[in-house]
Amino acid sequence: MTDTTPHVPDATGIRLAAPDGFDDWLTDVRDQVEQRLTESLDRRLADTPPRLASALRHATLGGGKRFRPALVFLGSLIGRPWPATTEARFDSLWPAAIAVELVHVYSLVHDDLPSMDDDDLRRGRPTLHRAFDEATAILAGDALQSLAFTTLAEAEADAPTRLDWTRQLAAAIGPAGMVGGQAIDLALAGQAGDDDAPDLARLADLHDRKTGALIRASLGLGARWAGLPERQLRLVDRFGRLLGRAFQIQDDILDVTGSADDLGKTPGKDAAADKCSYVTVAGLDGARRELDDTVRHAHAVLWEMGTLGADPEALSACLDFVTRRNH
Repeated sequence: MTDTTPHVPDATGIRLAAPDGFDDWLTDVRDQVEQRLTESLDRRLADTPPRLASALRHATLGGGKRFRPALVFLGSLIGRPWPATTEARFDSLWPAAIAVELVHVYSLVHDDLPSMDDDDLRRGRPTLHRAFDEATAILAGDALQSLAFTTLAEAEADAPTRLDWTRQLAAAIGPAGMVGGQAIDLALAGQAGDDDAPDLARLADLHDRKTGALIRASLGLGARWAGLPERQLRLVDRFGRLLGRAFQIQDDILDVTGSADDLGKTPGKDAAADKCSYVTVAGLDGARRELDDTVRHAHAVLWEMGTLGADPEALSACLDFVTRRNH
């Protein structure tokens, strides 16, 4: 009989839980990511100027869902039943998971800057440019991106795997991905209430890049590492795109309905800045309908994945987590 007794995570592996315990599984992953990030920064910041090192720790540690590194591990489990084992060891996947989180933190630091979204609160604390200064925040973001790719380059994996991880992550955050999405977002700022406001297809393209590309890549890093057949990899990619879209729509809804305590950041920012979000473009009810449609499409992909022999239950639990979260 498979043992699903709750446990305290250790540094050697991640305990798998049944899908109805998905939140507990994410907590296990989050705790281990926090530990590994702390160890990585302690090791890599030894020769870093003290103020910059403090800024990097402020930005990276002590908060966050650690959702994207969890997706790296989840992607590696797609080809097997859930729970597959009582203890799964992913030592060789940790560099990819840590690199993904470092890139995500970099994106948040830069996204909060006055020239971008100009926010004062992140993860319940002052944003980096408020806690330190704008120049330090820019440099910290640059350093985090560098640390991410250094982590991949020094991973104890074969050269083709390191190259594949580097290529996937660079593509996800580059001009065709996250950075390109941010550029579109800035270009559309102020158009939410205009006659020429973007339609939902244009909005989906924006957020498929800005938010979705890294979520999609995180799942793909694990799935490709696990050696899934090409047909299943294409379905994982399609699901990752829809998961990222659902994540963003829920974010836009929470920006209107959530509190600062729940969100850990300033609510109502999209409307105040006249930004193009699913709510400012389609209204709250329209955004909820778009979320429902996205979830239906995602479940259709999961059904197709199941016909190919993969167990989609854990991915379904992940989708449910994304759409019911309040933070």
